[in-house]
Amino acid sequence: MNQSLSEVREQFLGDAAAAANADTLASLKDKYLGRKSGLIAAAKKTIGKLGAEERAEFGRQVNELAAEVEAEIGRLGEAIAARNEQAALDRERVDVTLPGTGAASGHLHPITLVRQRIEDIFVSMGYSVEDGPEIETPFYNFDALNIPASHPARDSADTFYVSETLALRTQTSNVQIHTMQRRKPPLRVIAPGRVFRRDTPDPTHNPMFFQVEGLNVDRRITMADLKGTLTKFVEMMFGANLRTRFRPSYFPFTEPSAEVDFSCYVCDGSGCRVCKGTGWIELGGSGMVHPNVLETVSVDPEEFSGFAFGLGIDRMAALMYGIDDIRLLYENDVRFLEQFA
Repeated sequence: MNQSLSEVREQFLGDAAAAANADTLASLKDKYLGRKSGLIAAAKKTIGKLGAEERAEFGRQVNELAAEVEAEIGRLGEAIAARNEQAALDRERVDVTLPGTGAASGHLHPITLVRQRIEDIFVSMGYSVEDGPEIETPFYNFDALNIPASHPARDSADTFYVSETLALRTQTSNVQIHTMQRRKPPLRVIAPGRVFRRDTPDPTHNPMFFQVEGLNVDRRITMADLKGTLTKFVEMMFGANLRTRFRPSYFPFTEPSAEVDFSCYVCDGSGCRVCKGTGWIELGGSGMVHPNVLETVSVDPEEFSGFAFGLGIDRMAALMYGIDDIRLLYENDVRFLEQFA
């Protein structure tokens, strides 16, 4: 073989031995087989400068070297590809004899857990669970509940208005109107769901929160029935032997109206951090359904009476799980929510 071609061949074999990956192999191919700057292409360009006797032999040797280089590069390419494939298989190999890694399962949100418990308690008392729209007309959200046009609750500072004729409901009391229009007494229903008010967020308030409305309408329903129902609910929800008390209050849709408290289940009324030293925990508002509300849904208040109450699900969740700030219930922090798995 021509001396210069022999040197190119030896140089190629040395470079080929050092080719370790696809990138170095591509550089090797350009160096020797490249059409413009490859070493073999450069050798071919010198053929025309040789004499007629040397030209044919030199050309044959150049072609043989080019074929040898091309074949060796092809072999190296296959070897590198096989090596890469084996490395990938080694990395991804799965030992099927090893025990499997179980996927973490989700769980119910604490508000959902408390809501289900509330529903179970009232269903056991003979109540049915009702649902209603979260976007309401003023009739269902205010007028039918005996809330006059001048009432501050109807102001845009307190209520989220979607339009002039629609608003996000401010309580689930709207469901009692829908229910009494659809069903005639006697009836016992609860209506859990989301409500919306223009509250400034703080540890005990949120612009969106969950509430459960209760309604019992029948003949000869009295405040005694309301007290007995809520006392039983408190015992089943928080523990036996707890006391309840009713404080006079005012709500447009009930008359008489009362705020309901129950004795602290932690300190038994002696005063602690949970009850803020008072011995009592606020449960919610309640009262006898106002005759105007019954008349609006074509129920005769002379024949039927009823009681209603509204309880905050978020606040009960905070009490039951020892949460100091109800905003934590809405921040979707997995580290917080994992505690309730």
